[in-house]
Amino acid sequence: MEYTIQELSHLSGVTTRALRWYDKIGLLKPSGRTEGGYRCYGPEEVDRLQDILYYRALGVELARIRACLDDPSFDRLAVLRSHLAALETERNRVQGLIESVRETILSTERKKIMSDERKFEALKRGVLEEYGRTYETESREKYGDAKVDAMLNRFQGVTQEQYQTWDSLGREILEKLSAAVAAGTDPAGEVGKEIADLHRRWLTATGDKYDVQRHRGIVELYVQDERFTAYYDREQPGCAQFLRDAVLHWIN
Repeated sequence: MEYTIQELSHLSGVTTRALRWYDKIGLLKPSGRTEGGYRCYGPEEVDRLQDILYYRALGVELARIRACLDDPSFDRLAVLRSHLAALETERNRVQGLIESVRETILSTERKKIMSDERKFEALKRGVLEEYGRTYETESREKYGDAKVDAMLNRFQGVTQEQYQTWDSLGREILEKLSAAVAAGTDPAGEVGKEIADLHRRWLTATGDKYDVQRHRGIVELYVQDERFTAYYDREQPGCAQFLRDAVLHWIN
């Protein structure tokens, strides 16, 4: 089935002005023209527009989207799975924030002061619940109950200062990764070394004992497990690969 630009706009919610812009920059070319000269779009263009919208929902810039979609190695199914994992991760994060805000509203309505400790506990509980929903079952299968229980107990016991350090390092890693990949930086360079060290500090910020082999194994998972890849690549594709390569190069 083919759609005119007006019909595709109505179907997708994308304005005709945006569709014309996508055509101009080579992001979404129409399949042809009607006898009256109007743009028309077939099934392949509809699928491509859907991919564009998924990328846009994750905050990816248009130039980067075009580069990804035009890459001969582009695997639509793999990318859709990655999008799904990223969206599910974001949904879980937002749900945790919703619960924290709801508790704050309730405490305010009841004219009770929600202590910093309670706020911190709500954030920490959200992290643990997300881990439980997403990774706990397979972690227990892979590492055993004893190791997973020990890790969870350590995280439950982290102080507010430790949590803030852990959270701050995590955000700094994402920012530096995004900038490094966008600039085409070599993971074997000084920036890669800095990011690898930040990741080492992040792993031990909540009190875990550092282990080189565990560190190297974790970053391998970042490129093997699409959920981890989606987390690191949600703003800039290639970040998970960069982090893995940097750690394997610099951490010995």
